[in-house]
Amino acid sequence: MTTALHFDPADPALRRNPFPTFARLQDEDPVHWSPALRAWVLTRYEDVRQMLLSDTLSPDRLRPFYAQLQGERRDTLAEVMRYMSLWMVFRDPPEHTRLRKLVGTVFNLKALEAMAEPVGRVVDHLLDQLPTDQPVDWAQQVAAPLPAYVIMDMLKIPYAAFPELKEASDELRAFIGGARADGDRYATARRGAERLASFFRALIAERRADPGDDFVSRMIAARDEGGRLSEDELIATCMLVLFAGHETTTHLLGNAVHALLDHPDQLQRLRDEPGLINSAVEEFLRYDGPSHALARVVKTDHEVDGKLLKAGDRVFGFANAGNRDPRAFIDPQGLDIGRTPNRHLTFGFGLHFCMGAPLARIEGQQCIGRLLQRFKRIERAPGEPEWIDALAMRGVSRL
Repeated sequence: MTTALHFDPADPALRRNPFPTFARLQDEDPVHWSPALRAWVLTRYEDVRQMLLSDTLSPDRLRPFYAQLQGERRDTLAEVMRYMSLWMVFRDPPEHTRLRKLVGTVFNLKALEAMAEPVGRVVDHLLDQLPTDQPVDWAQQVAAPLPAYVIMDMLKIPYAAFPELKEASDELRAFIGGARADGDRYATARRGAERLASFFRALIAERRADPGDDFVSRMIAARDEGGRLSEDELIATCMLVLFAGHETTTHLLGNAVHALLDHPDQLQRLRDEPGLINSAVEEFLRYDGPSHALARVVKTDHEVDGKLLKAGDRVFGFANAGNRDPRAFIDPQGLDIGRTPNRHLTFGFGLHFCMGAPLARIEGQQCIGRLLQRFKRIERAPGEPEWIDALAMRGVSRL
């Protein structure tokens, strides 16, 4: 006897380990309607990849959602929508093209690859503070501050602001990534959006009056045929850079160490062959990546694997499911730090491929590589890891 498939991301058991459910969905119902999400769930690699490449689906899911809200909930989310609706990750061309081109003038491959040495210094600073004679919380003491500090260096923000920005970012995540949605979460997200907007509005005014060689100053100066970024677009882009550059890489680092502790053979292999660090990071991104669900809205009716997706329907493509699809990977449930090729879905495909991918890779390589160089023995402390309550992202909050 088999139990019926009910995909509910708010289920704590699914939060801890979604992979058996993903495997069942791939075999039994790869295009699954989830009543809990009121959306379609895609779990096969090729279906998710095609979703990301298709022009019959749109990433602009916030504005249709907001348009159907009424009364208090609509009022509560007004400030959140003011900025998040301007994030390029939620825009279609031509708005997406204009924003990405502007941001790309300063957030480009050359600039990001030049961050390897500064990232290494931040890693060393954090590892220096870890005690060697008592348990540490890797998620809180290294994985959380490292990518935030790197982004703050790029924005020329003092590290002393980290607690405030981290708290506000966590509040905003209640809306963008939460597995459940309710009025309290909306109020929490509004508070986070207001705090971040206020912080960056003041920072932009400061840099406009006294520009320097930093990301914010260069964004202010950036131009294209469409003109400068508006004030709200500047604020929104700073919020996006902080949120996306911090949250996702934090969970990459946490999930990577969690995976190594679960696979001591691969941990030892990486110690013995440190030259595998690049492919190891790609495997961490595939095996249990930080980008969990990628969302789209159907623009025109079309079928996927015999199921009719209607205009206006929401679709969630689960990157972490596709990344373990046996149709796309050999031994997908196994961790293989030397895996090649490794065309995982974690950074997306097409127009919305993650601009921060080079930086995330550098942070993973520098952090995990230096951890194993500095500490000859690491092991899991007693107790289970705690997983974040999120749909868009997957990561440990305590490890």
